[in-house]
Amino acid sequence: MAFEFKLPDLGEGVAEGEIVEWKVAEGDTVTEDQPLVEVMTDKATVEIPSPRAGTVESIPHEPGAIVPVGEVIIVISGDGEAPAAAPTTEAAKETPAPAAKTPAPVAAAPADTTPSNDKVIATPATRKLARELGVDLGHITGTGPRGRITKEDVRGHVGAQDTTTTASAPAKSAPVAAPVTPITTSGGGGETRTAYRGIRRKIGDAMIGSAFTKPHFTLVEEIDMTEVYNLRKSAKPAAEAQGVKLTFLPFIMKSLVAALKQHPTINGIFDEANSEIINYEDVHIGFALDTEGGLLVPVITNANRRSIFGLAGELGRLSAAGREGSISREELNGSTITITSAGSIGGLFATPIINYPELGILGVYKIEDRPVVRDGEIVVRKMTYMSITLDHRIVDGGEAARFMNTMRRLLESPTTLLLEG
Repeated sequence: MAFEFKLPDLGEGVAEGEIVEWKVAEGDTVTEDQPLVEVMTDKATVEIPSPRAGTVESIPHEPGAIVPVGEVIIVISGDGEAPAAAPTTEAAKETPAPAAKTPAPVAAAPADTTPSNDKVIATPATRKLARELGVDLGHITGTGPRGRITKEDVRGHVGAQDTTTTASAPAKSAPVAAPVTPITTSGGGGETRTAYRGIRRKIGDAMIGSAFTKPHFTLVEEIDMTEVYNLRKSAKPAAEAQGVKLTFLPFIMKSLVAALKQHPTINGIFDEANSEIINYEDVHIGFALDTEGGLLVPVITNANRRSIFGLAGELGRLSAAGREGSISREELNGSTITITSAGSIGGLFATPIINYPELGILGVYKIEDRPVVRDGEIVVRKMTYMSITLDHRIVDGGEAARFMNTMRRLLESPTTLLLEG
């Protein structure tokens, strides 16, 4: 008898997973513990092995599909068995929803707009996205099995709201996306299409959630890094003796820790579900890491208890693990503030999107020789721009300016950082 293998429970709070890549195809012979599929959840990407040997009879879901925990993802028949009938999952029993179904229109005033979310069918991940986007699930008609509301339904509903004119005018539903017509050029050049899934889609979901729920504002400061440059140069031999690569980032992290002691309202998260602002004494710094597979944000825990060399060592270890794909789920969670550094790539400055649900993100950019005026004379100094992007619901502009003044003062007189921890 064929064995229907269901998507297992991949961790606490995980209700669904995205099929990223199949390692096998229908008709393949598999052995026990052979990798079957790569699945991405809100927590991590995992490779699921085969629970038994046999022949792959059916693969109901294509890459990019969002599959609830407990739904059949593959059917394996035993050695020598004839293929069985296609799996009868609960989703397959349902009448498929129309492919182009649009969400329910936004009700115009003074209609009753207080439906209960308790009776809607949606996964925890979908409910979380709805909270992030400020969407009432009771207003949405689900297009998933048994009327389940999907993330696509939520995003479509946001699109419908964006196209509504006024409360008194008829509400407009989200337009149905038309197929994209390829652009033809006289030179005969082709095009490349890449599926929007995996890490790229997770990054996109996070960016949408943050951008649509947080009123961002950014403050940029110019900072003289000459003294940090000199200090780093003199400290590099000692760092190398300890097997540590000393970049500018550990000095910036150390300054960030010291500045957050004076401006603690920036080190924390906004718990919107409970309407509470949570600030922390310890500083757990996430840092944006550019990898071949996409953006990761490893976390240096207890950065406030580490020396500059300690920060440099942990920065190197986590960066290597992230690029090799060996980083653990725990090492990607729990940050209280994030740093994004594109200095080695280029660009004067940017306006980064906050790493939800944190309150701020520090942008670090390239350091270069620039002429500046010192004591009435033009001199060449190692200059950079830094930015702080904050949640304006929680942090005011004045506090942002004071925070960046503190960062500038610490980095322009960095010897005091060596006395910290």
